[in-house]
Parts: sequence; structure tokens; C-alpha cells
Amino acid sequence: MSPTRRSWPGVLLAGILLLAGPATGTAQTPDVVTTPEITYDVDYEVRIVPTERSARVTIRITEPSNGLLSLRFRHDPERHVGFSGDGDVLVEDQWVAWTPPKLGGRLRYTVRIDHLRNAESYDSRSTRHWALLRGDALVPPASVRTDRMAHSVSKLRLRLPEGWSAVLPYERVADGLYAIDNPRRRFDRPVGWMLFGRLGVVRERVAGTRIAIGGPVGQGMRRKDQLALLRWTLPALREIAPLPERIAIVGAADPMWRGGLSGPNSAYLHASLPLISEDGTSPLLHEMVHVWMGARSGADGDWIVEGLAELYSLEALVRSRTISKRRHERTLEGLERKGRGVRSVVATPRASGAVTARAVGLLRELDEEIRSVSDDTRSLDDVVREIVRSPEELSLVRFRELCEKVTGSRLTDFFSRRELSRVP
Repeated sequence: MSPTRRSWPGVLLAGILLLAGPATGTAQTPDVVTTPEITYDVDYEVRIVPTERSARVTIRITEPSNGLLSLRFRHDPERHVGFSGDGDVLVEDQWVAWTPPKLGGRLRYTVRIDHLRNAESYDSRSTRHWALLRGDALVPPASVRTDRMAHSVSKLRLRLPEGWSAVLPYERVADGLYAIDNPRRRFDRPVGWMLFGRLGVVRERVAGTRIAIGGPVGQGMRRKDQLALLRWTLPALREIAPLPERIAIVGAADPMWRGGLSGPNSAYLHASLPLISEDGTSPLLHEMVHVWMGARSGADGDWIVEGLAELYSLEALVRSRTISKRRHERTLEGLERKGRGVRSVVATPRASGAVTARAVGLLRELDEEIRSVSDDTRSLDDVVREIVRSPEELSLVRFRELCEKVTGSRLTDFFSRRELSRVP
């Protein structure tokens, strides 16, 4: 067929489109065909039973035919008991496999809330008047089989004793009903720190973020003091990178664990912790930086995550003028002395104490290196901004990639240091 004859269908089609167009003669844009979003509903119902120190959990799946095939939960056999439900439920050691019926169904089980972190203190606790735990305890991690890239639309409904209230890192859409939405996951479940009971709570918008700080009545949580410190300091972090839409801070006194722990958009702090310690560091801001960054430590990366949390909690204090530059320098000098004996920051899987102190010094040296190779156009702030933007698992390799991406240069001199070797 000749080129002239091959062009005839195109000419004919153009003529048809012209005749079918509007009288004004303007060209029409073809409709864009979009693939409809495929979703299935997941409703979590949690009933706190303080007399049993437990929570009764029901997971209801609606419209699984839209793409959900099965779920597999990795649970703690000592805490998650009494599984039953519609469809096929198989309990094996640390795994529970559930295939709901085609028309949907429910999975039911009981969670024992009390959990010891060590021989004397709890990181999850239930009493007659309150319960404090992480959402991961209520709904354990799950692997989900779907087809057609389906994802969940999830809600959490609380059934609490009369007179109880709640502090959660989620949007309340109705009385006792919360929307659970994580754009980075196709299966949403409630995670982060949660507090239920007879509570004292302060709620306020700080630097564009909805803050809720709560503690059981009579437990000594200095909620307004914490709020004041956050009002002074969170704007300094927001200047570097956006803050989460919501942050929940919860805590209680003994026998809860005497420390601080972060979670997704949330943090736990023991009621006795000071806002700013004698050494000049801030337990509250340390956990807030963890929440802000959202980074998890990967291979050889815990010193990075902990070091950044300590360094930028101090940066928030000094940049907001909550502390003076001189006091800031004294705190850094104290951390330098504390970390002098550390010969390798990556040899310890979990960084704390001296390792974190030494990590702060290394990160400050890295900041100087970044400024030097970029003619002072880039800094460690730019690396942190990348971490906040994409909070992936942070390994030593990933961290180096981010630093070199920001500078556009190899940072061999810094990353070949002996302190970044597994051999002390």
C-alpha cells in the first residue's frame, strides 16, 4: 500500500471529527479514561474492659470482593488470645491467617493490655481508671493479599466506660469514631500512642499542627508546661520541613517506664521527665523530632536516627531562643565529653547514652563538611528535609546517598572515618 493511500483513514477521521464538533469550530479534547479507585472497608471496634485489663477487638471487613483476598497478622500469643471469626481463621504460633467470606465478615479477639518493659515498669498499662498503650498492641502488623491494587478505607470505633475520654493521633469524624488513614500504606490499621480514661487533656493548634497532650487525672503530667515549650520551639522545626497534621502526647507516672518513646504522629513520656534536663537536653523535644522525621533505623543507622533527634532538639531550643547560644554551646561541650570513649557508633545496634552523644558530634562535623563542599549553599538541614519528605528506613548507606544527593559531591572523607566502621 502506498503512503498516499495509507493516509486516507486519518484524513477521513479528521473530517468526521470536524463535522461532529461544535458550531464555534473549537476543537474538542477527548475524555480522559481513568481507572476507578478500588477500595474495601475495614472497621475496627475496640472495647476497653478495665476490670479485665483487656481490650476486646473486632475487625469487620466490608466488600472484600473489591480486591481483598486474605490477611495474615503477626501477633504476640501472650497478649492476643481467643481468636474467632467468620470465614477461615487459622492460628499458628505467632501468626493468624484470616480469609473473610466473599460478602464480608468479622474477626474477634482479646488483647491483654498490661506489658512490662523491664522487671519493674510498664510500657502498656491498664487500671480501673485509665489505659495507655500503642495501637500496634490492639491490631498487630499484617500482611495483606489483594488483587487490582485494592486498598482499605479504615475507621476505628471506641467503646469506652462511661466518663472516659481518649487521646489519639487521628481525626475524630464522629463521637467515638476516628478515621485511620496512612497514604503510604494500602492497608491502614491504628498505630501510635493512645490513652483512654478519666483524663486531663489540653488541645491546641501549634505551628499549624493539632496538638493533644493528655494524662490520667492525678498522674502529674504537666500538660500546659509541655504545650508552652512546644509553642516556642515547633515553629523552628517547621522552618526546616513540614510538621505532621496531628501529634498526640500521652504519659503517666509510676509504674510506667521512666523514659520517652515515639510512635507514628505520637509520643509517650513519663510524667516525671523534665522539659529540659540538667545537661541541657530536652526529652520532650527529642521525641518530637523523632515524630517529625518519621524515620526508622536500618542497618548501621540507629546512631543517625538518635543523633539527629538529639541534635535537632537542641537546634529547636537555640533557634527559637528558648535557650541562649552560650548555653547551647555548653550542652554540646557536655555531649562531646560524654561521647569521647566511643570508638564506633555503628557497632552498637541500639544507640543511647555515650553513642548518641558521640553521634551528635559526628553530625555537626558532617554539617561542616556539607557546607564546605557546597560553598555554604547546603547544610544538614537539607538532608533532614529529605528525610522528612521520604521517611524510609534510614541505614548508613541510605544516609550517605541522601547527603551526597544534597551536595552533588562524594563525601568520602567523612564516611570513611573509623568511627563509622564496625571495627572499633
